[in-house]
Amino acid sequence: MTGSENKSTTAPASNSKLLIFIILAIVFAALIAIAGSDGSARINASGVDIPVFALCAVMAFALNWLIFLPSYLAQTEHYFDLTGSLTFVMVILLALALSPPQDWRAAILAVLVCIWATRLGGFLFLRVRKDGRDGRFDAIKPDFVRFLLTWTLQAVWVFVSSAAALAAITNTGRVDIGIFALLGLAIWLTGFIIEVVADAQKRAFRADPVNTGGFISSGLWAWSRHPNYFGEIMLWIGIAIIAVPALSGWQLVALISPVFITLLITRVSGIPMLEARAEKRWGDDPTYQAYKNRTARLIPRPPH
Repeated sequence: MTGSENKSTTAPASNSKLLIFIILAIVFAALIAIAGSDGSARINASGVDIPVFALCAVMAFALNWLIFLPSYLAQTEHYFDLTGSLTFVMVILLALALSPPQDWRAAILAVLVCIWATRLGGFLFLRVRKDGRDGRFDAIKPDFVRFLLTWTLQAVWVFVSSAAALAAITNTGRVDIGIFALLGLAIWLTGFIIEVVADAQKRAFRADPVNTGGFISSGLWAWSRHPNYFGEIMLWIGIAIIAVPALSGWQLVALISPVFITLLITRVSGIPMLEARAEKRWGDDPTYQAYKNRTARLIPRPPH
């Protein structure tokens, strides 16, 4: 079999697998949407009651697919991260607008998610604009199905990550705010500060020409190889803690949010990808190996 023949037979098979992943991702989000709709506010559209929680899931996918099309045609990833942040904000605003009169818990959750999404989206967008490209997408952009899968997974990420907050905001029942809200807010604030400081330290490190081609091992990065991810996990745990008193029945499925984020970061697209890239780049550097051996992978600990 010639090389061209091999390519023509394997490409459709590969695309078939990717399409299956896309379908599975949609089904996964749909199951959470169904479960989280238990007790959700509803709107009537042409005689059909539609749960607001489920409608948020629809918006998450619709926005990402809408921006995917021109991004594919233009072969650009510049608006990928920005779209993710916009989707977080839009689903939260939709939940607020279509749900019963809101309480302090819903307001706090909405503000926290929007602050985080706006800050991270702006940070990532400006970074891509400055660098001119995001190397993660070089091999993905030309392939319609692979690029579609990436945008679809972003929609899943947005909806599932914000599921706990959305379930609490769209819940028709209201529970007085209490100690859980204060505890969750403290955890969120700690995680947010860690993430912001870690990103700022890395940005400053990269901006110094002296550090070109090197890796950061100072500041929070001396305590953890991925302090920004640790902060992100913490803040989503905080949001889940704020939301949990307002949830009951099948809505409790929405508490998958921090678990999903932790698994995504530690097992799928976060740390594993960065660790592999770092190993490929500095694996033969004794200084990097020493840093790797003395520094915690995720949970910060004092340098030694």
